[in-house]
Amino acid sequence: MANERPLILISNDDGITAPGIRTLISVMNELGDVWVVAPDKGQSGMGHAITVNSTLHVDEVKIDDGPQKEFSCSGTPVDCVKLAISELLPRKPDLCVSGINHGSNSAINVIYSGTMSAAIEAGMEGVPSIGFSLLDFSLDANFEPSKKYIKSIAESALEQGLPQGVILNVNIPKLEEDKINGVKICRQAKATWEEEFDRRVDPRGRTYFWLTGKFVNLDKGEDTDEWALENGYVSVVPVQYDLTAYFAMQHLNSWDL
Repeated sequence: MANERPLILISNDDGITAPGIRTLISVMNELGDVWVVAPDKGQSGMGHAITVNSTLHVDEVKIDDGPQKEFSCSGTPVDCVKLAISELLPRKPDLCVSGINHGSNSAINVIYSGTMSAAIEAGMEGVPSIGFSLLDFSLDANFEPSKKYIKSIAESALEQGLPQGVILNVNIPKLEEDKINGVKICRQAKATWEEEFDRRVDPRGRTYFWLTGKFVNLDKGEDTDEWALENGYVSVVPVQYDLTAYFAMQHLNSWDL
């Protein structure tokens, strides 16, 4: 129907009760009919993992007031999106949004992010998709300044569409609304984690390790997501799931294989 409201799928990796996804639901309810399929517990850092060696359980739930339909899933963020599109939603969604993540998914973090993998999975299914993150890991993070940018970007994606195979990675600085300078379309910064494993011994004498590390931005460019965020802008990076290094194909074809 021409006057049918957009169908919007929401997922995340912090779990269905996380404040970030509750904020995202409230914003998306202004734009369309919202269906939420999200993990029943935190799944941060799961990347594009899927469940293949155990069963998945899905329960319809109601976390707070609103017209949205909500489902809690025992699997990963990607499991949630797969189940939503294949089994739960009445039709293919017009938009998938993931988040709002508690913490940054800029630069190399996009590789590890369950938030972004949920959006990428929907993009692989041909659904315009966006992952949203706020640079604040706190459970009591203030998501209010994010709302107008999330609504504007989501509205534009619904109205304009996205290029085939492109997903938006949106990161929002931890600032009050009047301190945010606007939106920048960026490239992913070249950055890395200098990782360490904190070696410890449990009370039973068994050695265990706790991953720690320091994020290092190696990129001095002023067109990156890291630069935008450090200078008070919302960063928008178009990412793709085609990982082919096309520039390397000619070199490899010169090998005597």
